[in-house]
Parts: sequence; C-alpha cells; structure tokens
Amino acid sequence: MDHIRRLLGRTAAALLTLLGVSVLIFAAVRAMPGSYTDLVLGPLATRSEKAAAAARFGLDRPVAEQYLYWLRNAVQGDFGTSLAARTPVATEFGDRLPVTVTLTALALALTVLIGIPLGVYTGTRESGGRGGVPGRLVSAFGMSLPEFVLGSLVVFLFTRYSLGLTVGTYVPWSQDVLGSVGSLFLPACVLAVFCVAATARTTRDAVLGVLVEPHIAAAVARGEPKGSIVRHHVLRNAAVPVLTLVATLSAYLLGGTVIVERLFNVPGLGSYLVDGLDRRDYAVVQAGVLLAATVFITTNLLVDLVSGLIDPRIGTAGKRVAS
Repeated sequence: MDHIRRLLGRTAAALLTLLGVSVLIFAAVRAMPGSYTDLVLGPLATRSEKAAAAARFGLDRPVAEQYLYWLRNAVQGDFGTSLAARTPVATEFGDRLPVTVTLTALALALTVLIGIPLGVYTGTRESGGRGGVPGRLVSAFGMSLPEFVLGSLVVFLFTRYSLGLTVGTYVPWSQDVLGSVGSLFLPACVLAVFCVAATARTTRDAVLGVLVEPHIAAAVARGEPKGSIVRHHVLRNAAVPVLTLVATLSAYLLGGTVIVERLFNVPGLGSYLVDGLDRRDYAVVQAGVLLAATVFITTNLLVDLVSGLIDPRIGTAGKRVAS
C-alpha cells in the first residue's frame, strides 16, 4: 500500500511539475526579442502585412488563450504546425527523433560501459592505498572540457587527416545499419566525454563511501574474496547515487545533442530546434522543450521508484525522520 501511495504521489508531483514547465516554456518563447512576423517578413513589411500574418497563425489572440489552445492540443498529441515549414511538428519530430535517440543511446552506452567500471576501479584502488591518479585525471579532464571545443577539435582532425571515420555524413538506418552507427560514433564520443567523467567520479565517491561501512569490514573479517565483496556488497549499495546521476545525464545528453548535431551536421532534433529558435518558430521550440522536459521528469520519476526498490530504506527515510 505504501508503494502505491508513493507512486501516486510521485506521479502527481511529476504532472504538476510538467504543467509548470509548460507555462514557463510558453512564456519564455513569447518573451524572446523579435517576433515571428518581424523575422520572417523583414523590416520592409508594412504593419498591415504583419497583422495579417499574425492573424493567420493565431498570434494576435491573447497569450493566455494561445497557451490554453496549445496545451489542449499538446495533450492530444498535436504540437501544431511549423510556422516556417508549414508542416506538422509531430511529423518532423517523428523523422528526426530516432536520429537523436540513437545518438543519445550510443553516448549513454559509452557512459555506462566506461564510466562505472572506471569509477569502481579508481575507488577500490584508492581504498587500498594504491593510488587512483589516472582515474582522477581522466575525470577532471573530461568534466573541464567543453563540448564545442572537443567537438571542433575532432571535426578538424577527422576532416584534415584520414583517420578511418568521416565527419558530416549521416547514414540513415534504412540504408545501412552499421554505417548509421558508424556515422554517429564520433558525435556520440564527444557527447559522452563529460558524462563518462562525471559518472566515474560519482561512482568512485560512492564506492569509497561504502567501503568504510561496518558490513564491509565484517565481510573482510569473514575472509570473503575481494571480488565477491565488490559484487555483493559494494555495487548494490553504491548503485543509488550512480543510478540517479545516469538518469540525470540521459536528459543532459538530449540537451547536449543541440551542439553536437550542429557541429557534425546530424539531422536530428537538436539542429531542428536551433533552426526553429532562429526563425522564432514557436510551435517547434515549445514542442521540443516540452518533450525534453517530459523525458527528464519521467526519467527522474522512474529513478525514484527504482531507487526505492534497490534500497527500501529510501522510501521510509521520511517516516523515520518524522518519528
């Protein structure tokens, strides 16, 4: 019963957060300098021409009325029509979202496969007094390197020299599956560098925190092998903060695709949003940001629930404090 009550409470909080985010998105897009009619029609357009264009797209209505109309349609899956391309936003998202999801999934896979083992290795090495300097250096370097700097360097090196991979040539899944993965490998690596470093650092700290717990000392005193202690006692107890970070990074990766897709000429959702922002294409920007916020909030909701299953003490922590 407690689990159901907790699930309903978290879901209600997530929906309220999403509603608040939708209001902020709509207000922020409308507050941007330069309206759609100003940018598209140009400075030579007359006032009557701008008024006619605004009326054609419903931009002359009160902002509250526009918001309620947009929200009602968005709940039904209709994100409106692109003001610039005159095509349904949902159709454009359907074409571009798989590209961005594939790019994000590759980056997330690199994050998990490299970041967590590196963090565990560094943490166990440091706890044994055998150093862990290489792991710490990799983490610090990766977190301090901006994506646009690293991405620009990679683009330069792989276009200047023949290093086996091409830049700026996206291959769709429908043409060649392996070729598609290969065309997204470099952008995924650039996108994953910060996440690998952050995951390795968080995993290292979590492992070091668990290794000083009394039950680890008891396991050592019982003569359990080191590998068994790490697998059965350390990884599970260190999993909650790492899981929370990875979930947060998955949403960060979606946002990070904006820069990487532009640098590597990937026709994904990020580059589409940047174009929409430049043109004040309100429907595109609102739908893109709302989608990113939905992914972030949903991911955090799932992490809350999974964390409670991994460590049941999390769900009862509030009650223990209150009592």
